[in-house]
Amino acid sequence: MFEAALLDLLFQKLNDMKRNVWVYGLVLGAVLCIPWLIMVKMLYTNPEFKSHDLLGYAILVVIYSLIFFGIRNYRQKALDGVISFGQAFKTGALITLVAATLYLFVWLFFYFFFIPDFMEVFTQHVLYQCTSEEELAAKTIEMENFNRMYQNPLLMILLTYAEVLPIGLVVSLISALILKNKKT
Repeated sequence: MFEAALLDLLFQKLNDMKRNVWVYGLVLGAVLCIPWLIMVKMLYTNPEFKSHDLLGYAILVVIYSLIFFGIRNYRQKALDGVISFGQAFKTGALITLVAATLYLFVWLFFYFFFIPDFMEVFTQHVLYQCTSEEELAAKTIEMENFNRMYQNPLLMILLTYAEVLPIGLVVSLISALILKNKKT
């Protein structure tokens, strides 16, 4: 009897985590696509626009704060306010993985069906930002290599994951450090 009640409680906690991971992961993934869609529109309407990388990364950090709130929500609602570092990091990492996978699928869909010439347009944009002949020559070689890599579907997937996974994992780590607590 006691074992059955314990198993029921364990499965309930696991289902709470799954639901939390899916909800926050899908919301984060959808919100991550917004700056990307804006950038693509800007690239196609004005490839010579001046990009602001610092502003872009600041926006991403704010968006990634959803990981913190996802972990906190799971801790408060499913775990009675108590979560270990490992459980918090695992929750954040899973939210990140769901978000990155949604981002990947949206990117592949748009890339293959609507903007198959994206790499040429993006290369134009990058080369326009160069301020010297030396920089232009170096960036031209860099972008040629990048274009070659992007023609391999496996590398395209890995590069797309690399855009979002590292930041999400760092935010998950920081969030887990902040939110971990033990019952006192």
